[in-house]
Amino acid sequence: MVELFNDYLWPLLVMIFWSVFLLVILLVATAFVLYADRKIWAAVQIRRGPNVVGPWGLLQSFADLIKFAVKEPIIPSGANKGVYLLAPLVTAVLALSAWAVIPVTEDWMIADINVGILYIFAISSLMVYGVIMAGWASNSKYPFLAALRSAAQMVSYEVSIGFVIITVLLLAGSLNLSAIVEAQIGRYGLFNWFWLPLFPMFVIFFISALAETNRPPFDLVEAESELVAGFAVEYSSTPFLLFFLGEYIAIATMCAMATILFLGGWLPPYPVAPFTWIPGVIWFVLKALFMFFMFAMVKAIVPRYRYDQLMRLGWKVFLPVSLAMVVIVAGVLQYGGLAPR
Repeated sequence: MVELFNDYLWPLLVMIFWSVFLLVILLVATAFVLYADRKIWAAVQIRRGPNVVGPWGLLQSFADLIKFAVKEPIIPSGANKGVYLLAPLVTAVLALSAWAVIPVTEDWMIADINVGILYIFAISSLMVYGVIMAGWASNSKYPFLAALRSAAQMVSYEVSIGFVIITVLLLAGSLNLSAIVEAQIGRYGLFNWFWLPLFPMFVIFFISALAETNRPPFDLVEAESELVAGFAVEYSSTPFLLFFLGEYIAIATMCAMATILFLGGWLPPYPVAPFTWIPGVIWFVLKALFMFFMFAMVKAIVPRYRYDQLMRLGWKVFLPVSLAMVVIVAGVLQYGGLAPR
């Protein structure tokens, strides 16, 4: 009985504790990330943004949470109720589950699996199902059109992200996310990180991440001028909140992935004091926040694409460029004797 507890039950309890701890941190961080998004957007447009609820408006997201939680969920009479209610749950759960393998520091992650990057890629691919289920189950034309757009958009840009990941794997020689960060360790600090040799792929990853998470200028899925609110037209209250949560967690995941793949994860910019005195988790958070700031600035500055422009960019620009980069990187590593052993 003691062996059963020590070998199975205790590790399970520890994993559950860390999972709940991570979820709490993620949800609280998402509230402030949403606040930051609104503040950055306001600053670009020279207005104040949220500034009433709490000091400097810091509690605005929590007020919005209470508002969503106490509203009545209205289910359309013609909707398929089971699928209608399952869709937001699928979106939120998949978005949160991606964080199970993301290493915030070298020994702080829920599961250190050897195929961590494939797990993330699989989870992000599955997230399109939540949108498709919502669009179909709503039994309305606008959500259905948005679901079709979303499916095409996500599939198109996942191809580019897949090739970007392949180039990083060629340099790192591992599918393990911690190993990818460790492959960027060097005496030149930030100039050893993969953003420099793979700069075109870094740009493609960033733009594809915008499209993958339905962020402006690629928010064709919920284009207000055409589709009212896209796949979430018929949703209100907590189900809509779950969609909103899933979207922002997915954005946080993409920021974390950009940090791990290209910006050295938890590594300091230079491997010398005083940079090495700062804990790795702080460097990781700062880099992820920098990536989110870029996301927010794009939302505030770049106008929305037309749908044909979106598809042309994905299939006629990013696909050939990323495919060519895979061949170039593989060739340089092979014939330059630089391939990881």
